[in-house]
Amino acid sequence: MKARRMTHVRNQTLLFVGLALFTFVNLVPLIWAALTSIKNPADAFTVPPTIIFQPTLEYHREVWVDRGFVHYLINSLIVSAGTLLISVPIGSLAAYALSRMPQRRASPILFGLFTIRMFPHMLMAIPFFVMGSFLNLIDTYPLLIAALVAINQPFTIWLMYSFFLDIPRELDEAAAIDGCNVWQTFRIVILPLARPGLTVAALFSLLLSYNEFLFALVLTGIRTKTLPVAIASFGGEDVSDWSISAAGAIGIMLPIVLIMIFVQRHFVRGLTIGAVKG
Repeated sequence: MKARRMTHVRNQTLLFVGLALFTFVNLVPLIWAALTSIKNPADAFTVPPTIIFQPTLEYHREVWVDRGFVHYLINSLIVSAGTLLISVPIGSLAAYALSRMPQRRASPILFGLFTIRMFPHMLMAIPFFVMGSFLNLIDTYPLLIAALVAINQPFTIWLMYSFFLDIPRELDEAAAIDGCNVWQTFRIVILPLARPGLTVAALFSLLLSYNEFLFALVLTGIRTKTLPVAIASFGGEDVSDWSISAAGAIGIMLPIVLIMIFVQRHFVRGLTIGAVKG
């Protein structure tokens, strides 16, 4: 008994050390960017790194005020919200229908969606650019939102499909006996049970669209440029621009960090639902 307890403690210690090292390695770039954003270029790139320095918020002010960061942030939020509001409802309806189909009929459709998701983004960016040019939609929100919905929809369907599979089909039958049609069953009975999954799907859809670079680079212009494209245009050839780029990188993370703080509990519950069944 004592040996088993010592083994358990040792395994827990090794797991904790491993997770601590993994977390530290992942946080180093963020810490480095945060420090670079408040350093003058003379302090930011000294070898060895300068530990004691006079911090400055000048580059954050320049990013938010002089470089039009707020405008690009609003563009990113509009595109992300539009993608989320279209992708999640359509993906949920499709996933629910697939989850109630026989496996032999649903599997080819799911495989086709998975194959589409594996396509290189550039392969789909070119047709969207040609279509947008023909319809005079380049540098507009609808075109970018439509493109992001197209590339993110397979992921949303796959994610929601797994959640709907965990909901017993007997609930559908019970709702039908009570007089509910298919739409009422989905809206009143199934959807509330899948709320944790909806939270996860919404967050991933938001993150994927918020951080998208290639489609935003190809399909946007001055009016609808999003944050990833804007930060890339801040420049990095001159050493003095690196602090500005670092300040922009910190700024682009802030909205996502705030959102994750508010929805963390629901996000974790959504990721772990179905792990334990009783």
